[in-house]
Amino acid sequence: MAVHDQLIADRYAIYNGDAMQVMPTLPGGSVHLSLYSPPFGGMLYQYSSAPEDLSNTKDYAEFFQQYAFFVRELHRLTVPGRMSAVHCQDVAVTRGGEHHLIDFPGDIIKCHEAEGWKYIARYHVWKEPLTVRNRTMVRSLHHKTFCEDSTRCSAANADYLLIFRRSGKNPVPVAHPSGLTGYAGSRQPPDSVLKWRGYKGNQIKNEYSHWCWRQYASAFWDDIRIDRTLGSGASLYSAAKADKDEADEKHMHPLQLDVVERAVVMWSNPGETVLTPFMGVGSEVYGAVLNGRRGIGIELKPAYYRQAVKNLEEAGRLAAEQAGGVSQLEIDPEAS
Repeated sequence: MAVHDQLIADRYAIYNGDAMQVMPTLPGGSVHLSLYSPPFGGMLYQYSSAPEDLSNTKDYAEFFQQYAFFVRELHRLTVPGRMSAVHCQDVAVTRGGEHHLIDFPGDIIKCHEAEGWKYIARYHVWKEPLTVRNRTMVRSLHHKTFCEDSTRCSAANADYLLIFRRSGKNPVPVAHPSGLTGYAGSRQPPDSVLKWRGYKGNQIKNEYSHWCWRQYASAFWDDIRIDRTLGSGASLYSAAKADKDEADEKHMHPLQLDVVERAVVMWSNPGETVLTPFMGVGSEVYGAVLNGRRGIGIELKPAYYRQAVKNLEEAGRLAAEQAGGVSQLEIDPEAS
């Protein structure tokens, strides 16, 4: 197995190496949730010069030939009936001055269905158009383009979180006996429901959890804090700035921690294992650890792996502090 470096801790294990060499060494049925962002192979740019890197496939068709091996291996590793969450977006292509989109999410869905997964849901992570225009400077989002010829305009594409369920019957339900006890997003719960937070009685009465679930169950996640990412300086957990190569700057898009937290809480139990085969700087493992799960991450690129080490050492420290805190007492809002 070509592992260049590794870090094994109580709450996580991360590897610097090729995921397709590391994953076959893991036991089947040992993963309860996978959560990751696949590279845009053969379409936009290279993440590294390594021949194992999926972004180095020669074209779109070859990318999906190789990606199918990952999807198949994830099926073997995943507990029957459990979930895989894939973060992606439509791919924008400009050739000869012509701008169009490739339905990357649609092809990811087809790939999973061919490998025994059931397509369950697609969540849309909203992006503010002006912010996207300022970051990308794509001409199709310029107001000037709209004024000159609106047929040349496009939308500020959402991110998508595609949810798949592995074939088979889930042996252990993902239960929430106290409902949802926290909310990952910018929207503020009404004061009238806040007093129900942490209620451990009959969850039919838990208005706080009901409110959170209505936001999570929507197909449109319009209050994800886009800048709440590792290395942005805006992270709730004060993670360090990414130690990346200068050429990586425009390629570095860590998954928002709000998205990670929602996925981990909704589709895994505390203490279960969350896997990301394209770890980057460790966002998914970080979110898993901070939410009481165990994380496994695999990253091919040494610069990203080095930053993940720093981020996860911080996550381990914070998780240990949380474990030593005082647990929340059962409350009765109706008595207040």
